[in-house]
Amino acid sequence: MGKKALEQNLEQEAIKILVLELSQMDGATFFAKLNTEIPNEQMIIFDHAINLYLNFHMPVQHILGYSYFYGYKLKVSNKVLIPRPETEELVSYVMQTYDEVFDQKNVDVVDIGTGSGAIAIALAKEEKHFKVVATDISEEALEVAKENALLNDAQVEFIQGDMLEPLIARNLKFDILVSNPPYIPNEEYVEDIVKNNEPSIALFGGSDGLDFYDIILRNAHKILKEKAILLFEHSYSKKKEMLELAHKYFPKAKAEVIKDLNGKDRFLIIIC
Repeated sequence: MGKKALEQNLEQEAIKILVLELSQMDGATFFAKLNTEIPNEQMIIFDHAINLYLNFHMPVQHILGYSYFYGYKLKVSNKVLIPRPETEELVSYVMQTYDEVFDQKNVDVVDIGTGSGAIAIALAKEEKHFKVVATDISEEALEVAKENALLNDAQVEFIQGDMLEPLIARNLKFDILVSNPPYIPNEEYVEDIVKNNEPSIALFGGSDGLDFYDIILRNAHKILKEKAILLFEHSYSKKKEMLELAHKYFPKAKAEVIKDLNGKDRFLIIIC
């Protein structure tokens, strides 16, 4: 099975994750019981899950019906993007920058294009001084996000609408804007397991992958307070372009790009 996963460019750790999650054991417990016979009914469950992954190329998270983000269990489906580990770093940078700029003050935070609600929920749970609002154009995605907020007892207000439009219409103002919008260029190659299982609206960001950043940054002044911070996740190859957009729309602000744990340029931080 490992050879087949490798040949099909699938995650080699996927089967291990499936077996551990479906057996409800941690790695140490599972390997301590390697010589214990698996009940037939559980073996059937394992075989079915592995078959879905290897032969139907269904993501592990969709087979399980959930994923983990910043320690929180989140429901996922083909209506939302599966949360990525890099985005956990974005959450950490939001809180770190908040400490530097606002230092324990109560602030209004908005997550643009929330998808599964991962960023908004993690922020609401991790920082008591955050009042969090999250938007998404997809009503189906927001249904998943609302379920996840309930599952994790997170206080988040969800608003349906296109990018900043519903916020502008309500005349809402924020101290912190965070977003991980779609940023894959329309013609860029995407692995089948991603392209065939996750919504294209959450993946592709125009011919150069920058459409949504331009929209957000161009209109952000309409929803930001005088003192504010903006944080984005972006493609590792777009540092120059992201800084150009930041300087174009916020010429007097401090803007920098931070590398992720893999050493790739990944996060834009703007402090107004």
